[in-house]
Amino acid sequence: MSDSNTTNITNPSTFILLGIPGLEVAHVWISIPFCIMYIIAVLGNFTILLIVKTEPSLHGPMYYFLCMLAVTDLVLSTSTLPKMLSIFWFNSREIDFSACLTQMYFIHCFLAMESGILVAMAFDRYVAICHPLRHSTILTNRVVAIIGLAVVLRGGMLVLPYPFLARRWPYCRTNIIPHSYCEHMAVVNLACADSRVSNYYGLFLAFFLSSLDGCFIAVSYTQILRAVFSLPTKDARLKTFGTCISHLCVMLASCIPALFSFLTHRFGHNVALHFHILIANMYLLVPPMLNPIIYGVRTKQIRDRLLRLFTYKGI
Repeated sequence: MSDSNTTNITNPSTFILLGIPGLEVAHVWISIPFCIMYIIAVLGNFTILLIVKTEPSLHGPMYYFLCMLAVTDLVLSTSTLPKMLSIFWFNSREIDFSACLTQMYFIHCFLAMESGILVAMAFDRYVAICHPLRHSTILTNRVVAIIGLAVVLRGGMLVLPYPFLARRWPYCRTNIIPHSYCEHMAVVNLACADSRVSNYYGLFLAFFLSSLDGCFIAVSYTQILRAVFSLPTKDARLKTFGTCISHLCVMLASCIPALFSFLTHRFGHNVALHFHILIANMYLLVPPMLNPIIYGVRTKQIRDRLLRLFTYKGI
């Protein structure tokens, strides 16, 4: 297939991913921090899953949600990083059309799931701090399973139109995607038909999920902070306040770059392309790396279990 900007192919069998346009000479150097973040994300999230699985005392709502988040982060980072690194290291830019749409679906589906899981975790912390005596009766295993299923179905169903709409458009302009992965609008912008339906639906979904989930999280943490400031001791207030702030920082680290990328594709034509692509990569790489640290290592029960594991192994 031609790599030119003027292919006459209506239904391309492959797309060409450029990586980070304008920074091709630095691809190998850029790949180093990307690879480190990916390794940390994989090791951290697998460690969380292993510890929760092997420690019966951690079989509770908070840790079930944490495991859901770990699985989501693993799928999200693994769906993008291997191909991205193959571009940076081996100049392997081609990706099959169906594989591109599959990658697009997985990225946006699991981003939506991650947002829903963060809402569930915020609700769990609200119940645990504001209604501690009712926590076990409100968040039973059955309720946790229903919430998990709802999060999966919501993400899967809302993002399903993305690949179906993208598949119907003809691609007769070019098969070159100026991106390091198959981002929804990066693909749709190549269509030589009126793709406003995809554009408007993507914009609606981005604002709908971010505003809805952001509202639920904001309400939960507002109630949590009110309860925190009513605690009798300063140490207890500082500890709980620090945990809330770290959780909110992780959420912002995911939401702000994601919204920036979505809006830049549609309105930010003056933003440098390489800067846009770097930010788009950050919201897929940074949260999976930070989540096991913030939600895992900072959690006393997991930290203690991890220390016992290392001590048992003689490390």
